[in-house]
Amino acid sequence: MKHLIPAIIALVALLPLSCSPINNDYGYVIEDGVIVYNTPQRPADQVSMIGFAAEPLDTVRIGVIGLGMRGPDAVNRFANIEGTDVRAICDLYPEKLERTQQILERNGKARAAEYSGPEGWRELCDREDLDLIYIVTPWDSHTPMAVYAMEHGKHVAIEVPAATSVEECWQLVNTAERTQKHCMMLENCVYDFFELTTLNMVQQGVFGDIIHAEGAYIHNLDPYWNNYQDNWRYEFNQKNRGDVYPTHGLGPACWALDIHRGDKMNTLVAMDTDAFNGKKLAATRGDEDYANGDHTITLIRTEKGKTIEIHHNVVTPRPYNRMYMVEGTEGFANKYPYEGYAIRTQNKEISSEVDIYNLDGESFVSQDMKNALMVEYQHPITREGSLVETAKRVGGHGGMDFIMDYRLIYCLQKGLPLDQDVYDAAEWSCLGELTRVSIENGSMPVQMPDFTRGEWNKLDGLKLAL
Repeated sequence: MKHLIPAIIALVALLPLSCSPINNDYGYVIEDGVIVYNTPQRPADQVSMIGFAAEPLDTVRIGVIGLGMRGPDAVNRFANIEGTDVRAICDLYPEKLERTQQILERNGKARAAEYSGPEGWRELCDREDLDLIYIVTPWDSHTPMAVYAMEHGKHVAIEVPAATSVEECWQLVNTAERTQKHCMMLENCVYDFFELTTLNMVQQGVFGDIIHAEGAYIHNLDPYWNNYQDNWRYEFNQKNRGDVYPTHGLGPACWALDIHRGDKMNTLVAMDTDAFNGKKLAATRGDEDYANGDHTITLIRTEKGKTIEIHHNVVTPRPYNRMYMVEGTEGFANKYPYEGYAIRTQNKEISSEVDIYNLDGESFVSQDMKNALMVEYQHPITREGSLVETAKRVGGHGGMDFIMDYRLIYCLQKGLPLDQDVYDAAEWSCLGELTRVSIENGSMPVQMPDFTRGEWNKLDGLKLAL
């Protein structure tokens, strides 16, 4: 037997340094100290959704699933957008339906068909007179509902995150490609007025070449944990490690860097603190353990050598912060904690309407200069008539929720590509699993999956259709 030991050792040495994939299609192996996620080939019955546009819809007939914290507000926004018809509403609990019916009636709209109970959402999706299913439910139900809706001929819009695992991300991509139905994640922060204006400045070259972007979801949820039905949000954080809510920070950063529109995210590394406050929170609820670290940081490097930094923290008394920062070779934009711009004096891309002699690349421009830049570079999608005023009046996180829904309906009515496609939904949501896997393997680098299957440079930059 002892003569076999050297032979066994030699044989093992010849094997690649790897581990078995979690799932043959959607899992990973470890190769040379890097976690490598599989990118499965596109099945023959699927077609890319890059640049996809559906047939125009004069009136968008909508079914809304989930009438808890956000669903009723969405119905109110749709009631203030022309060319919409909320025909059906659904919630697990029937007692929540009437509040939404009253919102429709107050806006002069007809009452919607009602669905409730564990299977009510399926019955709603089975209707043949709906174009769009709008999903505003707990995270773990997003993908199953979206897949079912697309398979039953509906476009879908899903609250963030769209998926909670890499496999769910692929389910969304594969279903959208197979059914040729839109799958948009409802990432509202890309429609923040400062972030939209900054995006326009980025695209006009004001900041030169963008080399780095930052984003975050830093929001102490202590006052809000009990507002979530059946404690679902606490339980998700208590059971899952990693950046479980990355899209508010990552979405605007990806737009600024043209992710899958000329560049792609390649490598990710994540690390977290211990659950200092998390375990205190768990103890107040009778739990001994709390999986998620108090603060999680993720670093991403792109194919073109750019970097992204994303943070998540919902348990410390730190003021609300999405960080949103864009850094270029000629300028800088920052939203939190101070909203402002810094632009190199000799930058020739700056508009002639702005006094370039009052610019200083080493400090923020004056408030007057910042206001002038905000006016000069207001994003074209917000210039239509009284859209901004209506958005602020109807509301939804200061108006950005209204802009998001308005753009969704506008593009469906005009038969245009949506601002956010299914690849955005997958790329921005997959950080939940990827960060956990990196952290659990000692902050090992992760080679990220390419949900476009090699088509990340097919488009020449992000362009919001007008």
